[in-house]
Amino acid sequence: MKLLPGKTHINSFTGRSIGVLFLRLLGVGLFFLGTLYLTNELPPDLVGQYDYSRALLLFVGAVALFGMQQSVIFYSGLFSAQNNLGQIRQVYRTMIGLVVLLSVGLNVLLYALDPLLGVLGFNPIGTLVYQTFTGILFYAITMLNIDVLRAIDKIYVSELFRNIFRYLIFFLGVVALVLIGQPQWLVWLFLGSFVVLAIASTAILVFYLTRPPLKEFEVNNSISAKAILKRSAPMAISAASFLLMQSLDVLMLKQFENYSVVAVYSVAVKLTLLLSVALASVNAVLAPKIAEDYNLGEFKALALKVKKSTRLIFLSTAPAIIILALGSEWILSWFGPVYGAAKTPLLILLLGQAVNTLCGSVGVYLNMTSKQKAFQWIVASALVLNVALNAYLIPLYGMNGAAWATAASMMAWNIIAVIYVYKSDGIKTFLTW
Repeated sequence: MKLLPGKTHINSFTGRSIGVLFLRLLGVGLFFLGTLYLTNELPPDLVGQYDYSRALLLFVGAVALFGMQQSVIFYSGLFSAQNNLGQIRQVYRTMIGLVVLLSVGLNVLLYALDPLLGVLGFNPIGTLVYQTFTGILFYAITMLNIDVLRAIDKIYVSELFRNIFRYLIFFLGVVALVLIGQPQWLVWLFLGSFVVLAIASTAILVFYLTRPPLKEFEVNNSISAKAILKRSAPMAISAASFLLMQSLDVLMLKQFENYSVVAVYSVAVKLTLLLSVALASVNAVLAPKIAEDYNLGEFKALALKVKKSTRLIFLSTAPAIIILALGSEWILSWFGPVYGAAKTPLLILLLGQAVNTLCGSVGVYLNMTSKQKAFQWIVASALVLNVALNAYLIPLYGMNGAAWATAASMMAWNIIAVIYVYKSDGIKTFLTW
């Protein structure tokens, strides 16, 4: 039977989503093995320092990226609709310049802020924070390159960097540190891995951008830095807010507990974040397709892709949620005896991830359909809720309080965003059959 073009397109979308999911599952395996190795070979205090640095880098790196890793996907959809994808070269060059300026600016701000905090009577900024800030530029370039590769339809190359090379380099480095008896270099190794990734991903990306067919396209109307910042700003706020919600619990928990407690709680966080691999895999393929359909006015095709993606996310994630919930004690025991204390936080965080799964790719939909400002306010409001809940619940309930703050804010922004999309566009991003 001959398939209709639209049907073929949807099947291609599903096939690519499954391919990306496969690569991400391999990455999950590497990440999982690396975490097991860390927790069993290194003391919790040292693992906690790494987890703190990782959480901080996620946030400040998002500030340096300023939403450009998401807006470049929008531009790819726009240029594809205009049959001029090669114009992405000019946008990329401008974005790299902005990333360098923002990364340097953040480091200058940090050094300027330290004396001021002393004058105001606050504790000085710790060495670990200064250490982490040195990695901002390389982290930001790596993550931008990964999404530009996705924007030019090199999705599998993008995923190799995002999920395989990123974890493999770090994991092999950790094994080497343990073998030579120098585990104190763990944080420097983590930050240094992004130097390697930034150089390698830039080389690969330049290769693709300077080869046909991308090289053959003419740049008709240059996109200015001001236009990029204007397009990226709402995405920057939502991305920074979203990442801060993912890392704020770890950062604030450290203010009330020691690094060992941070390490225990972070295991629960990492296990639940592994569940987002299906959502992220589908989003990696879906985002440029939504942007292209939106710019072409193909709203029926867009709605069908969103519906299919939510089903795929649910079917991929629900079994893992059930397994983690029922086998929580057994799974946590793999990381070492002290990590069993993360059981209750894990169950709480799983509740938040379950709602996240049921709501589908709602954030991507808003960003790719010129509703990034609405998404900005939704996520920013959830961030305020997250800060308030963390500040109130962590002193009272420790790790459990941090988990409830994260889960509640995650559920809040997902539900509000789903309602907004349905009311404004009639699109059901939530699970339907």
